[in-house]
Amino acid sequence: MSYHAYTDVELVELLKSGDEASYTEIYNRYKGILYRHAYKKLKNSDDADDVMQDIFTTLWVKRNTFDPESNLAGYLYVSLRNKILNVIAHQSIHDNYEAKYQQIVDESTAITDHRVRLNLLKAMIESEVASLPPKMREVFEYSRNCHMSHKQIADKMNISEKTVRNHINNTLKILRSKFGCLIYIMLLFRLL
Repeated sequence: MSYHAYTDVELVELLKSGDEASYTEIYNRYKGILYRHAYKKLKNSDDADDVMQDIFTTLWVKRNTFDPESNLAGYLYVSLRNKILNVIAHQSIHDNYEAKYQQIVDESTAITDHRVRLNLLKAMIESEVASLPPKMREVFEYSRNCHMSHKQIADKMNISEKTVRNHINNTLKILRSKFGCLIYIMLLFRLL
């Protein structure tokens, strides 16, 4: 007698005894409809194939515990639904992780790029400041690096506050002519 003629209950009885031909018949009987349903939900043939593989592997592994009187089609459908939900949940977690990772990479790249540019700009400014006349450079460094007031600088260097102001203004003019207004504003507000 051909296995096509057996009912699901009879196939499950044979499956429980380890009959591989009954397993093949169950597979051939249900693979098409289950695959179409899996593909419809997952929209990915590889994922649908994986789900099918899992369902039928589990059926074979758990054949001894399967109740022959239970509804085979219902069991396979519920197994399929659960596997699909697991794939969707896993994909959602994967997509969230990937989005977060990409966001971190993008933010890190932007921060790193900003820092590299800022450090390059600082180095260029420091080089220009280093080429200033010694007194002008010293006044500017006290002002910007030590955050000293004009009066404190004047007292420290034994010069007038007006001279301090002139040195700082001349330094800023030189830097503005070399680097533009943006650098001038950044230096004025001590952003660099």
